[in-house]
Amino acid sequence: MSNQFFNVAVVGATGAVGQQIVRLLEERDFPVKTLKLLSSARSAGKKVTFKGQEVTVEEATPDSFAGIDIALFSAGGDISKALAPHAVRHGAVCIDNTNAYRMDPDTPLIVPEVNADRIADHKGIIANPNCSTIQMVAALKPLYDRYGIERIIASTYQAVSGAGNQAIEELKRQSKSILDNETVEPDILPVGSLPVKHQIAFNAIPQIDKFQDNGYTLEEMKMVRETKKIMEDESIKVTTTCVRIPVVYGHSESVYVELKQDFDLDEVKQLLQNAPGVTLVDDPSNQAYPLATEAAGKNDVFVGRLRRDLGDERGLNMWIVSDNLLKGAAWNAVQIAEIIAAKTAAVSS
Repeated sequence: MSNQFFNVAVVGATGAVGQQIVRLLEERDFPVKTLKLLSSARSAGKKVTFKGQEVTVEEATPDSFAGIDIALFSAGGDISKALAPHAVRHGAVCIDNTNAYRMDPDTPLIVPEVNADRIADHKGIIANPNCSTIQMVAALKPLYDRYGIERIIASTYQAVSGAGNQAIEELKRQSKSILDNETVEPDILPVGSLPVKHQIAFNAIPQIDKFQDNGYTLEEMKMVRETKKIMEDESIKVTTTCVRIPVVYGHSESVYVELKQDFDLDEVKQLLQNAPGVTLVDDPSNQAYPLATEAAGKNDVFVGRLRRDLGDERGLNMWIVSDNLLKGAAWNAVQIAEIIAAKTAAVSS
């Protein structure tokens, strides 16, 4: 990293993803000159330790971004829509971890291992894709480049941390209640703002986010639209089913991909082994395959269970796992920030 330092703001600093962003900025020794931690009025006043110093969390307002170079947003789409334009007006580059700008044609949607070259196209805002999209396209990109992709069918098994800290607490509370033979009263999942809630402990809920008019949930449609945008290929057929399961950290995905050309399975493994940010764990004889428990706390995307489809010679089945708060959110955002910092330093040197 360069000798140039940056004034950085983290919006949603006390949330599940915001906490990871702050940790990564410290762990990666990001060149922070000043760190401003922003949140709702409810969390303002809390203290967060960064590099041995206590930083007081402030309420996020339109004027919070004066002098800020890089602003990382992870406080919900409404907050991003309300405040990101003000951050841009003050001269900051915004890296937004919400759905607010992902499909905006003027906003690049970035997974650094896939399309880092598009970062330079930004007009003040860069979007982080959905967590389940990020890990899938990171694993599929080397196959897309080599063989082309006709179709993707993905079923996801998503951790409760994707719904925030309250959902984690709900899973723990429900699990204890059931084990103690007590009644469970769900109040968060599947969607906090909807009237019907379902038990998540010892269960699987086939709904993440709200249902759309076509019968798919918003989470499912995010994966469909974002995959096409990131790959810059509207011809890829994508269909998804997204399920919430009682795991705290780490999304798992069963992905069927139909390639445009026949493939050699050993070559596929080699491509994935060499892919940036991807770790191949594929040794069925020793029961080695990606697990959410082992991916938790790690930045990579883990891929395994690779096998040719029995019904289509160009079909490939795979299992993809990644920590949804890290590569699926905070780490992807910090990677983008590192690229921006490096390019800015190179231009000014």
